[in-house]
Amino acid sequence: QVQLVESGGGLVQFGGSLRLSCEASGSGIRAYDMGWYRQAPGKERELVTSISRRGRTNYADSVKGRFSMSRDNAKNTVDLQMNSLKPEDTAVYYCDAKGPIMEQDYWGQGTKVTAPS
Repeated sequence: QVQLVESGGGLVQFGGSLRLSCEASGSGIRAYDMGWYRQAPGKERELVTSISRRGRTNYADSVKGRFSMSRDNAKNTVDLQMNSLKPEDTAVYYCDAKGPIMEQDYWGQGTKVTAPS
């Protein structure tokens, strides 16, 4: 089992940057595909970016060129560097770990990012 804790959220000006971190404990993340999701007020949770066990990344069109995800298996962390933030990036951001078995799907409690206009 994996426990995930996100950090780094906060209030940022339009066009600013934030770096979110997700620290895993319990089991190492090496065997997991990791992802960052977000949920804005009144909207469904959506995938922002993911990184596979082999390091392949995938980004939502809305964040391509602005966000960058990385993983450090030795430290059991994944980071999300967010640049050029816009009001529409305002949301609670969640870290997710998906293992090779369907039941292995773990979530953090989220960290809030606010980028007012």
